Amino acid sequence: MEIKLKHAKTVDEKSHLVILLNRVDEVELYCRDERAVQYVKGKIADQKSIILINQYDRLLLFVAPLGNKQGHLLREAYRRKGFEIAGIVKAEKLQQIQVTAELSDPILDFCEGFLLSLYNFNKYKTEKDNRGLALSSITACHAAIKNKNIKELQAIVEGTFLARDLVNEPAIALNAEKLSKVFKKIGKELNFKVEVFDKAKIKALKMGGLLSVNAGSQDPPSFNILEYKPDKAINKKPYVLVGKGVTYDTGGLSIKPSTSMDTMKSDMAGSAAVAGVFYAAVKNELPIYLVGLVPATDNRPGENAITPGDVITISNGSTVEVLNTDAEGRLILADALSYARKYQPELVIDLATLTGAAAVAIGKEGAVMMGSAHEDYKTKLKEAGNEVYERMVEFPLWEEYRDYIKSDIADIKNIGGRTAGAITAGTFLQHFIDYDWIHLDIAGTAFLDAPDSYKGKNGTGYGVRLLYQFFKNIAHA
Repeated sequence: MEIKLKHAKTVDEKSHLVILLNRVDEVELYCRDERAVQYVKGKIADQKSIILINQYDRLLLFVAPLGNKQGHLLREAYRRKGFEIAGIVKAEKLQQIQVTAELSDPILDFCEGFLLSLYNFNKYKTEKDNRGLALSSITACHAAIKNKNIKELQAIVEGTFLARDLVNEPAIALNAEKLSKVFKKIGKELNFKVEVFDKAKIKALKMGGLLSVNAGSQDPPSFNILEYKPDKAINKKPYVLVGKGVTYDTGGLSIKPSTSMDTMKSDMAGSAAVAGVFYAAVKNELPIYLVGLVPATDNRPGENAITPGDVITISNGSTVEVLNTDAEGRLILADALSYARKYQPELVIDLATLTGAAAVAIGKEGAVMMGSAHEDYKTKLKEAGNEVYERMVEFPLWEEYRDYIKSDIADIKNIGGRTAGAITAGTFLQHFIDYDWIHLDIAGTAFLDAPDSYKGKNGTGYGVRLLYQFFKNIAHA
């Protein structure tokens, strides 16, 4: 991240300043000119949320009190104010800015939204104008803010940007082998273990789901294992993150309409989130033993691509009738979830852009969640989701849904019909677990066709902030 987040105990009266007002009378602390004070108060009375005072060599940007909001809604409101102020900073071409408030928490939430709003994927632009951004730093001004708070937030933003970068990479530049190289690179940079299984090893492990999806590709698959085991980890059994790594999805022989392929480079957003979580967790030295499992391949209709009606065998010995080759993510996840058993995990969480049904059900506002985990884990994950505003809606896994995926000629089939599509996909995955498990279908949240505040457009990095907060809460409980 090129924009540096800094910390100061007091405000520099010569630098541009954002003031997050808790009360209207605080205006007087920052304006010596009575006319300016009355101007700001008058604008606040007129329901203006951001008021700018030009002091010629310095701008003051007052953010009106947000007293009508509380809890996680207040935190999100400050993130969104960060997005609004980022637009002003770009328009004014400010090089440095500082932010202050009566309390420290709003400052950090504001800075998070501000920094996330500055993301720009311009790798393939011949003219890298960076959208006119001249800013080099933002300083959080409050005596209660510590350097560790700054370091933590910067790592979270960088981890989110890493996930966004991976999702935004075109498939021509990021096949399974190249994705593995990214994992190795960040593992080497941050000193955590990365092991990559090649196609021969995948065959030896009889990962029939991953191999069958890869059968139509000219590029080999990979199976990636990330492991972070700090000396002071609070858990002996690992928390395992499984990320769907379909680097491009044509649908296979059940080919998608062309308009549905436009964004299918994003079908590896689950794996990108795993990378981002590891980045943030390791850089901030969270005392959590983590394992990441990423099966990776593209899904194409060439070579000896699997056909609707084929029967394949997953690495745990289960047979699957493949009735739709566009339901491929669950096939590669089945091998990864089966492999996770060897760790006797404390909890497994998988992230996958798995079904259009999830996006249809709740849109871009959140992920679909389901699983067999203890209710305490589900509650903690939902609480973390509220804190960072990466929310979830839990869907049921009633036993009746198992009838939807019964096959006439195999143990199960990979689709369940037109109804309950997100749930039957989760029910399919449930067949391969015997441990506490949560499934996150992030199809609606991972990639946006239109800008949405600080989440931006295209890859959002959904899941990085959510899971980092989840593990942080566990570590500090």
